[in-house]
Amino acid sequence: MRLGIFGLPQSGKTTLFNALTRGTQPTGTVTGKIEIHDAVVDVPDARVDVLSSMFNPKKTIYAKVNYADIAGLDGSAGKSGISGELLNKLAQMDGFIHVVRCFQNDQVIHPNGSINPERDIETMDSEFIINDLIAVEKRLERLTEEKKKGGGRDKALIDRDIDLFNRMHECLVEEKPLRDIELNPEEEKTISGFGLLSRKPILILLNLDETQNPPSIAYSHQRSKIDSIRGKIEMELAQLPAEDVSMFMEEYNITELGLNRVIRLSYDLLGLESFFTAGADECRAWTLQKNSTAPEAAGVIHTDLQKGFIRAEVIAYQDLIELGGMVEAKAKGKLRLEGKEYIVKDGDILNIRFNVSK
Repeated sequence: MRLGIFGLPQSGKTTLFNALTRGTQPTGTVTGKIEIHDAVVDVPDARVDVLSSMFNPKKTIYAKVNYADIAGLDGSAGKSGISGELLNKLAQMDGFIHVVRCFQNDQVIHPNGSINPERDIETMDSEFIINDLIAVEKRLERLTEEKKKGGGRDKALIDRDIDLFNRMHECLVEEKPLRDIELNPEEEKTISGFGLLSRKPILILLNLDETQNPPSIAYSHQRSKIDSIRGKIEMELAQLPAEDVSMFMEEYNITELGLNRVIRLSYDLLGLESFFTAGADECRAWTLQKNSTAPEAAGVIHTDLQKGFIRAEVIAYQDLIELGGMVEAKAKGKLRLEGKEYIVKDGDILNIRFNVSK
């Protein structure tokens, strides 16, 4: 999972990046340059810890999430859209975290002169919408030219694509993100190579000060979530020694670290879940799209497992923990064999049976 963190200058996006990655990137500096900082962090999951203590493996591996702190988006792309290195980087993201400033600080001037979260959300949405509108219009021009020339693809296929891109064009002209359009799997495949930014899921995080309550923001677009975070405190917590964290969380009435909550929200937003493999060699968490089949889960582990998939031994995490181990689970009939049609559930522990012919 790759998530790009962006926001207007002085919104606190680098502060959030440091909070999520325990990083030490300088905050509060505005250079106007395109700067991208990446970090890979473990996905906190207590279930991995429990499985590790049960199986005592040689290795314990958590799922990973990649965060990118993206500087260079400031709402000024205008009619030219986003181009070059920045656009390429944004197109590679699975989703975005938009950090929106809500905190007051006379020493840190907002680039637009005042604190207005709804305005800032609209500004950055417009940046993506304009970029996508330019891309969609260019594609429509090429499709129209392709239809006139003939001799290439079937005319029905061209008309199908023209209809799809016209629907997207109508949405963008109405200043709505492409997240609001329902597309079937074939249509998703058609647009997958265009890097349309307003199509990607987005988590909007309202960045508050130490005592501030989150404002009420109306945002009804699909594949979107709004939440709040106290970025400065979360960064300070992330940089504390582990033994001091609980005390400071209690002092600030924080019941869950921002890292855990943002990852949970991101998983939900992107439609992801976790499954596990567990044994003497390794206990490991894997990330999977919800409603995926057992062979697709096998492919996440290794492509050979998907190609040669025969069956999956499956047990639910909760069943394993309640029964105390695999031996007890087998005796109670909770460890079962599932075939190619089985839909993997969050928390399933899998052992893939496979055979790849030479």
